[in-house]
Amino acid sequence: MNPFATFAGTCALLAALATPAAIPEPDPAVVATRDARLLAEAIRSLPAQRPGTIDLYAMAVAGDGTEDVFRNEAEYFVRMARQRFRARGTLALVSHPASLARRPLPLATYDNLRDALAGLGRTMDADEDVLLLYLTMHGTPEHELVLHFPPLVNDALVPEDLASLLDDSGIRHRVLVVSACYSGGFLPALRDPDALVIAAARDDRPSFGCGTASNVTWFGRAWMVEGLNRRADFAAAFADATGRIAQWEREEGVEASEPQLASGARIAKRLRAWRAQSPPGPPLAYPLPLERPEPSP
Repeated sequence: MNPFATFAGTCALLAALATPAAIPEPDPAVVATRDARLLAEAIRSLPAQRPGTIDLYAMAVAGDGTEDVFRNEAEYFVRMARQRFRARGTLALVSHPASLARRPLPLATYDNLRDALAGLGRTMDADEDVLLLYLTMHGTPEHELVLHFPPLVNDALVPEDLASLLDDSGIRHRVLVVSACYSGGFLPALRDPDALVIAAARDDRPSFGCGTASNVTWFGRAWMVEGLNRRADFAAAFADATGRIAQWEREEGVEASEPQLASGARIAKRLRAWRAQSPPGPPLAYPLPLERPEPSP
């Protein structure tokens, strides 16, 4: 996944922002104020946790607003969390032209991520509940997640900062999924006895399936769309996904991405208890065609 927007992608974004349905030449200060209001409202609307019940809270972060694929995955992830996994509450940070107009959502910025995690931490019971966090965007060989939506967002999220934000939130039980190139570089900082960490690629390998022609990344399709619709177990879905991705990579003749998983000593027991309390709902169809595009990293 190229960490920098292509010229064509940038032109498409600027054209979208110039349409009557969007905000022309958005003012970053105005958008930041709007985001703070939207996020505060979303956090206030989160249902309170239920004492004695392991509640799942879920959040999606689509970090690059120059391609539809990340928005597509984030929106589907939120629906799946609600409908199939009975999430008690959900949040979404989505950088995309539609987030400014048709479907208003806070953008995927560092400040919004910090505030969203803090809000979830205040809502959840640290001793009982589980956070499911899905981050989908471009990643760099330097292990940065690219927060990119010109002219409003141009930032990067590094592993140590994400770990600090999670620790500061007070959220203890975590399922953290990083769908990006080189995302295995996030495992060392995010490892924890109470965390299941999943990455779409090894720390020195790209993952595939982004680009303007794609509706879903290869990892998003294999782990989320196919895997989680077959299994309610996040780690078991990962095991299935690695085989599917390896098959696609062999067919396309590209270097294996080698998705990674790190499971803490205590998180598997917590997730088993949650699944026992919350049987999954029916599978959820992906709303867009799933043809596999060229393996653009």
